[in-house]
Amino acid sequence: MIKKDYVDVHEIPALQKVVPLSLQHLFAMFGSTVLVPLLTGLDVSVALLTSGIGTLLFLLITKGKLPNYLGSSFAFIGPILTVSHSHGVGTAMLGCFMAGLVYLIVAAIVKWTGVHWLNRLLPPVVIASIIVVIGLSVSGVAVGWALNDPLSDPAKPAYSLGAVEVAFVTLAATVVATIFFRGFLSVLPVLTGMIVGYAYAAVRHPEWIDFAKIKETPWFISPGMWVNEHFITGQVLDAFASPGALLAALVIAPVAFVTLAEHIGHLLVTANIMNRDLMRDPGLHRSLAGDGVAVIVASFLGGPPSTTYGENMGVLALTKVYSRVVIAGAACFAILFAFIGKIGAFLMTIPKPVLGGVTIVLFGIIAAQGMRMYVEHNIDFSHKRNMVISAIVLVTGIGGFKMDFHEVTFSTFIANLTIDNIAMATFLGIFLHAVLPGKEVAFGKTKEEQLHKQAS
Repeated sequence: MIKKDYVDVHEIPALQKVVPLSLQHLFAMFGSTVLVPLLTGLDVSVALLTSGIGTLLFLLITKGKLPNYLGSSFAFIGPILTVSHSHGVGTAMLGCFMAGLVYLIVAAIVKWTGVHWLNRLLPPVVIASIIVVIGLSVSGVAVGWALNDPLSDPAKPAYSLGAVEVAFVTLAATVVATIFFRGFLSVLPVLTGMIVGYAYAAVRHPEWIDFAKIKETPWFISPGMWVNEHFITGQVLDAFASPGALLAALVIAPVAFVTLAEHIGHLLVTANIMNRDLMRDPGLHRSLAGDGVAVIVASFLGGPPSTTYGENMGVLALTKVYSRVVIAGAACFAILFAFIGKIGAFLMTIPKPVLGGVTIVLFGIIAAQGMRMYVEHNIDFSHKRNMVISAIVLVTGIGGFKMDFHEVTFSTFIANLTIDNIAMATFLGIFLHAVLPGKEVAFGKTKEEQLHKQAS
């Protein structure tokens, strides 16, 4: 009997293993999840709370078969800033609420029509290219964190050899843990890397870590006080009652069509990591519905809209631990840490170079999953069609090609909308596959076809 080398979604590791495995996922998503509220002026504690609640709801709606963590979405930053500036944060959150409703509508359509049409639109050559883009398009973020002084102005980052040093130590610790550790420690490479990197940074660059902030922050914030100080539900309800605010909020709703492409890409990445058809079971309609409900809840409470996170997919690929209990544990820790002030303050002190060292591995592993798909489906790049499609998807996606409608004046609904590079690359891949002749080569060869060719 062949022993499997992964922990499946329904399996429950021992409690002493669940805690560090869950913390590993929490640390992986933390930097990006808190960055969005910091950029948009939303509350960091609410972002942590709603990411945890959204993840639990997502697991429930997908029947526990999709071990994804949901964190803050970067796609909504521009629209939230624009609408908040002109109509208030309550109106912006109402717009995000509407984007969540768009998710639910599309989920209902997918449930009714099935996913056969998606399989025709997204052959392996397109899917693999999109997966590579999802990993490498954010590589600049990881490298930027690894290269620049964390105390420098984010608008004008300054190169720091000390940052490179800390990032290298973190990266080295993560690689050593991945390759050489055995037993349970072998599935904690990210946590190991971050602990080593943080300790090294604390010794070599203590000025990066504001220990005074941790000391000043109270241990526990009572739920009643927390709700009164952090939630903006009343402002969202006020905006809902105002016809002018409703119209202004509609500007954000089309962003959902951009993040839908990202959602499908992330689902394909997870399916490739787990080697199963998640489009059918639990189904794209369930994952869309889960993401939509999470966006709605986050928006209503005043947190940034959520999305499945590439960092956590990298952890799944690296550890091969897919247990939904581990993801649920990370969600519960996020909720708990939203109320425990000192822990939240401690997590905020993790230096960016430490995060950079870890995410270099995590984002790269996602890209490697796409390359693996090229190989497994035996995509033949001697065909010009495959070369052209993959080339255009890769360069536009990784290069940051996007469409920005901020200067549009003839339409309220697309003004301030940005179609980001991942969505653009996905749309271009689908379009090229639809219009170019010779569609059969885009699907590669099945294992049976490869064996038949070798036998003959």
